Amino acid sequence: MDDILFVTVDSLRADHVGWHDYARDTTPNLDDLADRGHTCTNAFAHACSTRPSFPSILTSSYALMYGGYERISEDRTLLSEAFDDAGYRTAGFHSNLYLSADFGYDRGFDEFYDSKTDPSATARLRQFVKDQLDSEGLLYQTLAQAFETAEQTAGVNVGSAYVSADEITDRALEWVESVENDGPRFLWVHYMDVHHPYVPPERHQRAFRDEPIGDRRAIKLRRKMIESPDEVTRDELEDIVDLYDAEIRFTDEQIGRLVETVRDSWDGATVTVTADHGEEFLDHGQFSHYATFYDEVLHVPLLYDDGSGDGGEHDDLVGLLDVAPTLVDGAGLEQPSTFRGESLHALFDGDGWSREHVVGDWENTNSGERRFSYRDREWKYIRTGGGEELYDLTADPDERETLVDAEPEALEHARAVIDEHERAVEETATDLGEVEMQAEVKERLRDLGYQE
Repeated sequence: MDDILFVTVDSLRADHVGWHDYARDTTPNLDDLADRGHTCTNAFAHACSTRPSFPSILTSSYALMYGGYERISEDRTLLSEAFDDAGYRTAGFHSNLYLSADFGYDRGFDEFYDSKTDPSATARLRQFVKDQLDSEGLLYQTLAQAFETAEQTAGVNVGSAYVSADEITDRALEWVESVENDGPRFLWVHYMDVHHPYVPPERHQRAFRDEPIGDRRAIKLRRKMIESPDEVTRDELEDIVDLYDAEIRFTDEQIGRLVETVRDSWDGATVTVTADHGEEFLDHGQFSHYATFYDEVLHVPLLYDDGSGDGGEHDDLVGLLDVAPTLVDGAGLEQPSTFRGESLHALFDGDGWSREHVVGDWENTNSGERRFSYRDREWKYIRTGGGEELYDLTADPDERETLVDAEPEALEHARAVIDEHERAVEETATDLGEVEMQAEVKERLRDLGYQE
């Protein structure tokens, strides 16, 4: 059974990586893997942000199935559980609290680091203030206001919502070395640095600009892009993209270090890299990744390298539902009955590929509003509480002009697929109850721009 290294990158849009023909050299290490392995140039997420996207990645099932994505239902099978049941040593390392043990993501892992009990030093300082002082007291209110004011006006990042890529890599490699003689092994590493706030090391900024942007200004830009996107100037947009690309290059460096060490320590490993979703840069008037289903948010990179050198580029339509079945199939294991995707080995081996469309879903956990998307090679359909959108991707790849009233045949087909998807969601419906999050967890998620 092969050793498996599975890497996911938060917020990495496909058109900012090298093998998707991006003009900048953001991903030299990943490009090297892509040259040797298999790449899927039309891979799409099934949701618009981390929390609804990861059920499809790690359980090969849609976000709204099995009671939704508030937590991972016991009725879903995690990728880690499939490998654990097969006798693999398993580990996961990340710092996105929506993927924490609180929500069931630790199942099947021998070792699991989600950073919940080990936030950054500045975040610990902020929490100490909250823990030790009366929240109604004048001193607490003064200090709390000072934290907020420091970030907003001076641009000081007074708390880190995630652990940096170099530290995540260090932690993962400690485990890699600890099981050097004890295989087979499955390792999942998720990097958060490409998610805002963008505060990349200066050395990676210099790949794209002469003068690096300081952390203070980077944080101020982040506040503006989130709170007042319509006021961001063209020059500020260019600076934000520079910071984003530098974060990609920093993460690429760490992925390169991770892959090299894993393959040296374990005498080879199959490596898969993808992203949970993309990122908006005013493509449709916003930044970050809100509850939209446009391609800047759904189109993600995906590469698979088993070390054989026998790869290729594939432009067939692929969904992130297909990743977990591919890793299980590549290891020669039996597919869990709850997996909804297909193994990409059928595509890689030229045995035929049957996926014709990708469906996305999302729910506002406060209001209950649901949103859906349908995408094939020609059409994009989006259904929201406010109505419907339909785009001809051949003539309008940027999704600017909706054709809901002009293309009845395409509209009815997409509607029928979404209606069938909703029925499938209802067939797996279950009550997971409410998830209680600690105040510290809520605060760190808010720092990332999430609303619990």
